[in-house]
Amino acid sequence: MEKYFKKLLVSLIFIYQKVMPKDLRDECLYQPTCSNYMVRAILKYGCIKGIFLGLKRISRCRYPNGGVDYP
Repeated sequence: MEKYFKKLLVSLIFIYQKVMPKDLRDECLYQPTCSNYMVRAILKYGCIKGIFLGLKRISRCRYPNGGVDYP
């Protein structure tokens, strides 16, 4: 069952990435971007912990933070 939720969440994130304005994509402080980080975290840790880690990362996304950060 969790496999289907993972696929759904990852699909929704990919749709978000396609419709997100280019200006917003170019201002990412981290590598990989927050949405790619969340996809990796969901695939590595599962839906609940992956979403938690992704939201935690998004909350840190402001200057002077930044750099390379993998789940």
